[in-house]
Amino acid sequence: MELRHLRTFEAVARTLSVTRAARELHYAQSSVSDQLQALERELGTELIDRSRRRIRLTPQGEVLSGYTGRILDLLEEARLAVARPAAELSLGTLETLGRHLLPGVLAHYRELHPETKVRISQDNRGELYRAVRSGDLDLCLTFGAPPADPGLCAETLAEEPLVVIVPPEHPLAARGRADLAELAAEPFLATQRGCGFREMYDGALGAVAGREPVAEVDSIGTLGACVAAGMGCALLPLVAVREPAGRGEVALVEVDGADLRTAVTMTWLERNATAPQLTGFRDAVRARLAA
Repeated sequence: MELRHLRTFEAVARTLSVTRAARELHYAQSSVSDQLQALERELGTELIDRSRRRIRLTPQGEVLSGYTGRILDLLEEARLAVARPAAELSLGTLETLGRHLLPGVLAHYRELHPETKVRISQDNRGELYRAVRSGDLDLCLTFGAPPADPGLCAETLAEEPLVVIVPPEHPLAARGRADLAELAAEPFLATQRGCGFREMYDGALGAVAGREPVAEVDSIGTLGACVAAGMGCALLPLVAVREPAGRGEVALVEVDGADLRTAVTMTWLERNATAPQLTGFRDAVRARLAA
C-alpha cells in the first residue's frame, strides 16, 4: 500500500468528506477519488459506502481506519526520532517543580548518563500535556492527575502537602493551624483559572469560602510576595513555599480537619515508554525521591 493512499484514506475517514479531505491535503477532488479507488483495488474490497449522499465507511473501511491512525502516528514518531539526536532527552515541567525538584534529579541523571543532552522547557499543565502528545516533549512533570488519554502513561511520584501561607504578622501565623471554617472568612489570592494551583484552591477552599479570590496572579513568586505584603492568604504546595517561609517572608498554616495533598506526576507517551533516555530518566526520578 502506498503511503499517500493511506494518508488520503485517513483524511477521508476522519472528515467523512472528499471535499474537506481534498482541501486539507491540497489535492483535487478527482485525485482523492482516484487514490481511494486505487487503494480499494489493491485491497480487493470497498472501503467507502458511496450509496448515500453522505460518505460512510464500510465495515472493511472501519477496520482499515483503525490501522491508518496507528501507522501514521508511528511514521511521525520515526521522523521525530531521526530528526532528534539519539542522546537527547526533552523534558517539560511546571515552574515550581523545575525550581525545587528537577535540579537534584538532573544532577543524578547526569551522573548516570553523561552523554545525554537534556532540553528543559517550562509551561502550564495544558501545554505540557499537549507537547507530550505531539512528541515535542519526551516527558513532563506536573502537579495533579493527567487528562484521561489512552495514549498517555503516568506515574505518581509523590504526594505533596498543601498549606496556607499568610503574612508573618497575621493572627494565624503564631498558631500555625486553622480549620476550614476559619479560613473561609479570610481573603485569598490565587492563580488564574486553568492553572493547576487554581484547581487546588477551588477544590480545597473555593467551595467553602463561596467567593472568588481577591486577586489573581500568573506567577507563584508574585503570589507569595503579595501574601507577604499583607494582601491575603494563599493555598500552595509546601515545596513552593518552604524557602520564603524559612526566610520569614510568609508563615505556614496547616489546615485542620482536611488532608490536603496534590500528586507530583510524570507523564509520557505510551508508545515511547521503552525509549532508553526515557527509562533512564524515570529511574533517576524514582531514585532521587526515594533518597
